[in-house]
Amino acid sequence: MSAHRTTDDVDVVIAGAGAAGLAAAVALSGAGAKVALLERKPFFGGRAYSYAHPALDEVIDSQHVLLGCCTNLIDLCNLSGASRHIRWYDSITFLEPGTEASSSETKPSRRSDICPGLLPSPGHSALSFLRAPMLSLADKSRIALGLLDFLRAYPTIDDEPFSAWLQRTHQTDRAIRHFWEPIIVGTLNDTFDRCSTRYAGQVFHESFMKSAEGGRLGIPSQPLSEFYSSVARLAEHQGTSLHLRCSIDRIEQLPGSVWKVTASDGTIHRAPNLLLALPFEQTARLLTTLPDASEHRQRIVPSLAHFTHAPITTIHLWFDRTITDLDHAALLDTRIQWMFNKTLIRRFETSQAATPGQYLELVISASFPELQQPREEILAAALAELARFFPGVRAAKLLKAGVLKEARATFSVTPGLDCFRPAADAPGDGLYLAGDWTLSGWPSTMEGAVRSGRLAAESIARAAGNAAEFLTPALPAAGLMKFFAR
Repeated sequence: MSAHRTTDDVDVVIAGAGAAGLAAAVALSGAGAKVALLERKPFFGGRAYSYAHPALDEVIDSQHVLLGCCTNLIDLCNLSGASRHIRWYDSITFLEPGTEASSSETKPSRRSDICPGLLPSPGHSALSFLRAPMLSLADKSRIALGLLDFLRAYPTIDDEPFSAWLQRTHQTDRAIRHFWEPIIVGTLNDTFDRCSTRYAGQVFHESFMKSAEGGRLGIPSQPLSEFYSSVARLAEHQGTSLHLRCSIDRIEQLPGSVWKVTASDGTIHRAPNLLLALPFEQTARLLTTLPDASEHRQRIVPSLAHFTHAPITTIHLWFDRTITDLDHAALLDTRIQWMFNKTLIRRFETSQAATPGQYLELVISASFPELQQPREEILAAALAELARFFPGVRAAKLLKAGVLKEARATFSVTPGLDCFRPAADAPGDGLYLAGDWTLSGWPSTMEGAVRSGRLAAESIARAAGNAAEFLTPALPAAGLMKFFAR
C-alpha cells in the first residue's frame, strides 16, 4: 500500500484477525455490511497461529483444541469449510508413567480411557470412569461428590478460587493430580489459585456432564493459520477487504462520529464503527492513543489493569522412528499436560509420501517456571519425562527439536475478574470490543473468542437497526440432564 492511502467506503473497521475478529467479519459481511479487517501479522488466527520455523524447516504451532460444546466455533468452521480439517475423538486417554524418574528399570505406562458408554447423561462416561485404574475408589467417590456441585449448573459468581473449592469438597491428592489438574490446567491454562470455580465448573458441566456430544475432543489437522485461512476466505468471499501486515499506530474519533484508524505505513481507514478484536494489552495501547479525557478511554482502560497473562510452552520433537501409536494423551505426574502426535493427526493433510519417523508436540500449560528456563533445560527435562511414558524414546534418534514459549498465550480467569470484563458495546459511540477476555460468558478459549466476535457483531447490527442474531445456541442437555440442567 502507498503511504497515506485512505479507505472510507466501509461500515466497520475490525482490528485483529484472530478468531474474534474473523467471527465478527463473517457475521457482519454475511449480513450485508461492508467490512475492512486489519491484521498486523502476515497470517490469520491471532494467538492460534502457525508459522514456518526458519531453523527447523517445519511449520509449527501451539496446539489448540476444541470440544463438542464449542457450538459457535463449530458453526463457524462448518460455514467456512474448516470443519473438514478437524479430527474428532470420543475418548480421552490418560497415561501414568511406567518408569520412575530416578530408576533405570523399564515398566509399561498405565492407561486409562474416559469415553461415553451406554448410560444416559450425566452418567454417559461413568462406566469408563469407574474402570479407570489411574484413580482409587476413594478418589472416584470424592470426584463424584464434587461433580454433584456442577450437576444443575456452575456458579454464577466468580469470586472463589478453584483451589478453595478442591479443599472445600475434600478432594484427595491423587484425584487432584490425575483428574482435576490435567483437565483444568490443560483447559484454563492456569494454576488452581488463579482459576475461578465458576469457569472450572463450566468446563465440567458443559463437557463432562451435560451430554456426551459436549465432551468430544476436536483437534485441527492443519497448521492453525492455514486452518483459520478458510474463515478468512469466507469473509473475503462475502465482501470483507483483508489487510495483512497492517499494524495500527493510533485511533481517533472525528466529528460526525466517524472513527479514524491510522496504520504504521500511513494508511488511513475510516468508518462509523470500529471493532477492536485484540488482546487486552493491545486494546489498552490503542485506547491510550485517545485523549486523556476521552470517555471511551476512561470507561475501559482502568479495568484492563486487572487482567494478566498465563503462558504456554510447547516442545516440538522429530524422531527417526515411531514412538507411540496414540494420537494424543494426557500425561500424568509430570510437567507435561498433553502429548499430540502430529504425524498421525495430520496424516491426511499432505499429498507427500509418508516419511519414516514421528513428530510429537508436548504442551506445558501454565508454564510460569519454563519462562525463566533456557531452551536446553526444557528440552532435556521433556525428553526424560517423555521416556517415562514411551520407553522407545531412549532408543530413538532425535532428528530435530524446537521449544516455543508463548508468554501471553491466554488471559487468566482469576477470581473476581468478571466485573472488569467489558461488554462488546461498553466503550460506546461506535467503538466496540471483542476478544476472549471480554464478557463472552466463556473463559480463555477459541469458543470464547468466537462468541465475543459474534456478540460484537450483534451489537453493531442492532445499532444500525438490524435485529440479526449471530450466536449459536449451546448444546441442549441430554439424557437425565434434561431434568437437572438449568
